[in-house]
Amino acid sequence: MSAVRAHTTAAYAGGESHDSHGEQVGTRMTPGFAILFQQGGAAGSLSWLMIAVTFAVFYFLLIRPQQRRQKKWQEMLSQLKSGDRVTTSGGIVGTILSIKDGEGRDTGTIILRVPPDNLKLEVARSSIVSVRTEDAKS
Repeated sequence: MSAVRAHTTAAYAGGESHDSHGEQVGTRMTPGFAILFQQGGAAGSLSWLMIAVTFAVFYFLLIRPQQRRQKKWQEMLSQLKSGDRVTTSGGIVGTILSIKDGEGRDTGTIILRVPPDNLKLEVARSSIVSVRTEDAKS
């Protein structure tokens, strides 16, 4: 049995591990870490394949749809204009009076007119969640 495997087996079994001079070695392996040393060949390749498959699943089910939503939201923010009815992340519904551009793509502020008292509110451009269509008014 090789020295690494003997050390791994001793650490896995909970026994003490000693160096060639009979002194105790200070580190102890956890069972999961010991399994990594014992696997080899096809079993090691299979674990890397499973990691790659897991990453691919996460990419296509979580990351890619989020990137699409982010791109669509950025597009919507870039097409805002005066007169649009919008909803903010806080649930405020109002009509855009003016847009003040900032330094970045989604930075800047928007002046909204909010019914019923025609209040003017200044909100961050990034707080706009959606543009309401004419059908949504009724």
